[in-house]
Amino acid sequence: MGFKHLINTKKILSLLAVFMLLGTSMLFAQGTETAGAAASPAADAVKDNGLATAGYYILLFLIACFIVGIVGKILRVFDLTQQIQGRNPINWNNIMGVLCLVFLIAGAYGAYWEFTVHGSMILPGAASEHGVKIDEMFWTTTVLTMIVFVVTQILLFTFLFRYRYNANRRGHFLPHNNTIEKVWTIAPAIVLTILVIFGFFTWQKITDSTDTKGDINIDITGHQFAWELRYTGRDGLLGKTDYKLVSGVNKLGIDFKDKNSYDDLQADTMVIPVRKSIRLNIHAQDVIHSVYMPHFRVQLNAVPGLPTFFKFKPTITTAEMRTKLDKPTFEYEILCNKICGGSHYNMKKIVRVVTEAEYQAWIAQQKPYLTDAVKKDLKFAVTEKKEVQPNRLALNN
Repeated sequence: MGFKHLINTKKILSLLAVFMLLGTSMLFAQGTETAGAAASPAADAVKDNGLATAGYYILLFLIACFIVGIVGKILRVFDLTQQIQGRNPINWNNIMGVLCLVFLIAGAYGAYWEFTVHGSMILPGAASEHGVKIDEMFWTTTVLTMIVFVVTQILLFTFLFRYRYNANRRGHFLPHNNTIEKVWTIAPAIVLTILVIFGFFTWQKITDSTDTKGDINIDITGHQFAWELRYTGRDGLLGKTDYKLVSGVNKLGIDFKDKNSYDDLQADTMVIPVRKSIRLNIHAQDVIHSVYMPHFRVQLNAVPGLPTFFKFKPTITTAEMRTKLDKPTFEYEILCNKICGGSHYNMKKIVRVVTEAEYQAWIAQQKPYLTDAVKKDLKFAVTEKKEVQPNRLALNN
């Protein structure tokens, strides 16, 4: 009956559901890594390994539950035996108090491990002008919350140990104390207000929408499962788009009735000049995507039917970042930060930050969207050059 009660406990079943969900998520993540790849024994092996991994964690959880149940029953039997023999039963209050100290020490080590191991995996310093402000805001919030976390955890578990139940001691209850309530209400309110105001002014500076001369306009459009890039031509203006014009040839639905679109350029890689203001015009054609450029501290959703934009200024070239990180193959990336479908992992684009001269040389080599195929699809009139014959003078003898 004891084991039946253990298995039927709502908490155990809830934990089992969580672990099964975790295993399923891991299986899904591993399975999608092989999506889109050619079928092969290696791919099947990866999928089989995903199933094995999920089953392995579920089995471990079940074994842990049974071990906890068995140990609990053994201790319960030992406790009853002590009472039958007239000896002092197990003092569970002391055991729980000591376990609280053990948990505090183990948790402190866990936090230390998290900071030293995972902390070393954080992104390098921001590679954009506004990113420095975001990092300042992030570290300010992190330091304040960590101070509160450490103090409250030490007090919590130390008090649980120090004031564990003792039959010779009576607890002192405070049903109401205005001073204490004011302290724990006003102090957090002041700290949170400072953080919110600090964040508000930082965000205001970051989202400055004022167009300045020399802004580089780049359209980035998300669809399942890729990013499409469009640059301005010599006129510095992007042509209009219309979703009704999207086709196999005109994949962005560019409206070529707008003369500004004639010189718009297409690109496979986002190349941007260092220390120049970049305006990303963000679009989506099907579901919600998210433009995520972690090294530049840029992230903004791409929502169908709701064009948005984000401005930033890169400050570190790709070559400089490679030297800084000592990684010769390092590349900045655009990722999608929304799980937008089975091949979501394919939504990557290389971002290359270069000097102004390198950018001008690169942009001069890009091809326009208005290709011959697009002209043919849109039934544009194609003007053929007629060969001009030189005038000949006929001489009659």
